[in-house]
Amino acid sequence: MTTGEQDIIRASGIKRTFGKGQGAVTVLKGVDLAIPAGRLIAFKGRSGSGKTTLINLLGALDRPTEGKVYFAGREMSALSDRQRDEIRRKEMGLVFQSFALIPLMSAYENVEFILRISDFPAKERKDAAIRALDQVGLGPRMHHRPFEMSGGEQQRTAIARAIAHRPKLLLADEPTAELDSRTGLHIIKVFRDLVQQQGMTVILTTHDPAIMEIVDQVYELEDGQIVAQL
Repeated sequence: MTTGEQDIIRASGIKRTFGKGQGAVTVLKGVDLAIPAGRLIAFKGRSGSGKTTLINLLGALDRPTEGKVYFAGREMSALSDRQRDEIRRKEMGLVFQSFALIPLMSAYENVEFILRISDFPAKERKDAAIRALDQVGLGPRMHHRPFEMSGGEQQRTAIARAIAHRPKLLLADEPTAELDSRTGLHIIKVFRDLVQQQGMTVILTTHDPAIMEIVDQVYELEDGQIVAQL
């Protein structure tokens, strides 16, 4: 593993075990990782390889059983829950496989609500929300609520919500799974633009070979370990 002052994320010997005793299952088995700021990175691997668990640990949604995770030089596993929540709200964007949209809010309101809780400047929230929705191609649908939208549109709303506050790090678990190939490639282009224009770091999981051709680097996981860097 290489390290440097510009690494936005660093993992050192992280292991994650669920359960105890004979029923314990180790999902990650001593992962070392160093990702420089301003890169577009993909994790690939079969279901059960540990991709989602690794994303959750890097995003401070979970703590490693062993090892340490650093974000922008801070050891996340040593911080309190409140400190970790604060960093996630202000400096990270998260896209889950479940969209987790608020049903009674429009796409615009879902995005603007996240800007509110991330303490984004009040006078800039409207423009930031509209800009993010435009970036994912949802400008004309911004006033529709989730039940009025397709699965792909809901996914794009979730992505707009995650990027609107311009986080340092975007973590996305299968962000194009609900999208057709054309729209999926458009979203990856949005991610590429965020990396190039804002210096954002984007880490995503994917099974799509076309996406793997576009990203800066691919890490392949197998049985809880990184087995290749492509």
